[in-house]
Amino acid sequence: MIDYSLYVNEFLILAAALFIALLSPGPDFAMILKQSVSYGKRASIVSSIGIGLGVSVHVVYTLLGIGLIISKSIVLFNIVKYLGAAYLIYLGIMSLRSKGMNLQDDSSKQKENISDFKSFSMGFLCNALNPKATLFFLSMFTVVISIDTPMYIQAIYGIFCMIASIIWFVFLSLFLSHKKVRTFFNSFGVWFDRIVGVVLIGLGIKVALSK
Repeated sequence: MIDYSLYVNEFLILAAALFIALLSPGPDFAMILKQSVSYGKRASIVSSIGIGLGVSVHVVYTLLGIGLIISKSIVLFNIVKYLGAAYLIYLGIMSLRSKGMNLQDDSSKQKENISDFKSFSMGFLCNALNPKATLFFLSMFTVVISIDTPMYIQAIYGIFCMIASIIWFVFLSLFLSHKKVRTFFNSFGVWFDRIVGVVLIGLGIKVALSK
């Protein structure tokens, strides 16, 4: 008979660390902010689901032990790091090139602006290629979570992280896509895109230069 109380401490530490990580502004937050203001609630929620499922990439390679290999290999980790940095810089450049946005209440117009697939892909790739997420899961699954913890328990931890991420960013989407909030951000017009673009490029450069 397995004493599940042994894993309560692990879970609480993981949950607390994840909560702090989600509250910290980063690439995922910047993307949801941009999606909510530019395209509305639907696009932002779809991107939120993409971000949550992007967590599965980190969970899978960590459970398979690939995460440990990456953490020990400077070359492999740098590949992940530079891919993530390049993607953030790409998103930033696209935002800088944007002609600005206008508040759209017509959902059909929003669908014409960006497809569900593109919204999902952007969210998924933003998290899957985020080196900060890589470091988070590597530290959690190699330091906090014991190697003796059964694989299915670790899988449950991973599923929790996915669901918690989706719930948080969906909540954020609902708040940021509220008409008054969107109107406030839209009042900045093209400058909002410029600011988000600079932030994303800055994050990308920071990631690329991080050791």
